Amino acid sequence: MNVLSKEPKSAKQARKPKSKTREWIDAVVFAVVAATLIRWLIMEAFTIPTPSMEKSLLVGDFLFVSKIHYGARTPKTPLQVPLTHQKIWGTEIPSYLDWIQLPQYRLPGLSKVKNNDVVVFNFPPREPGQAEAYPTDLKTNYIKRAVGIPGDKIEVRDLQVYVNDKPAENPEKMQFRYFLVTDNSVNDRIFNKYDITEYQAVQGGYIVLTTPETAKVIKELSFVKEMILTKRNPNEGDPRVFPNSSKFDWNEDFFGPLIVPKEGMTVKMDSNNILLYEELIRQYESNENVKVQEDQLYIDNKLVTNYTFKQNYYFMMGDNRHNSLDSRFWGFVPEDHIVGKAFIIWLSVDPNAGMLEKIRWNRLFRLIH
Repeated sequence: MNVLSKEPKSAKQARKPKSKTREWIDAVVFAVVAATLIRWLIMEAFTIPTPSMEKSLLVGDFLFVSKIHYGARTPKTPLQVPLTHQKIWGTEIPSYLDWIQLPQYRLPGLSKVKNNDVVVFNFPPREPGQAEAYPTDLKTNYIKRAVGIPGDKIEVRDLQVYVNDKPAENPEKMQFRYFLVTDNSVNDRIFNKYDITEYQAVQGGYIVLTTPETAKVIKELSFVKEMILTKRNPNEGDPRVFPNSSKFDWNEDFFGPLIVPKEGMTVKMDSNNILLYEELIRQYESNENVKVQEDQLYIDNKLVTNYTFKQNYYFMMGDNRHNSLDSRFWGFVPEDHIVGKAFIIWLSVDPNAGMLEKIRWNRLFRLIH
């Protein structure tokens, strides 16, 4: 049997060219898809809203955060408006639906998180005033320095961080709180001259946050009587400090020792370790029905005397050591909350400067260390 073939279309029957509207829609869709893939797989832009990393990172710095260094995470919440985070731009309308929650995996990366990396992560605890916890990939983004990686022993002795009993490398522009003693009223221009952006007048002088090097310079000014480093005393327990128990007399300047959990690490579930690790086991280890009764841990109604961790954790601190809400106050960051590595400042805008001085030109395209 012969089969008749179709005749080719004539030039007149060729497909009509796209309308301008269709071309515009296609271009927008392509741009959104491309930007979404880049944001997920390669890099994402962030801005610094708080001074917890001063002077290493400044309020108004705009960063690119690499997703390829540690490996991008697969989406946990797929029903989301593209290129949004928690809310639709300029509104209080949630940008996502949590009807579907997928298992989350991490793609292969160039490296692991190293000590002193500046890391963006999803803030693990539920934030104050938040009715319900966001899904992991939509929690608020924080940026801190990873002072402790899985398996490390962390301790703060008299302001100095120790990792595995050795003094940690301090950030170049680490800040502390000082009491500037003076009888004079100090002009704002003096603080600006010495790059002090956080200061408050109190009886007898000013509370300022600055680097030790700047504090030495200010101490020599004629109107300054003393420049006193304000710090807590050892064994002076602070209930705000992790694990928020009177059993531990830790504070922000004398903290630990504390072991950062590592995947596969087994710990004895005694009364101290229950206080330190119970929240991790309950919130981030995919365990069902975790509870503590009479200083004993139960999972699914079974007594647990030793526990083996299922993922890695990290201990994060801000470089502005006396003005940073970090792991000293709320504990560990699970590995599945790690977003990426901050690697370059592409723009820096001073929110307090005049129009002509708004851009900090000397910070543009500066690598982050």
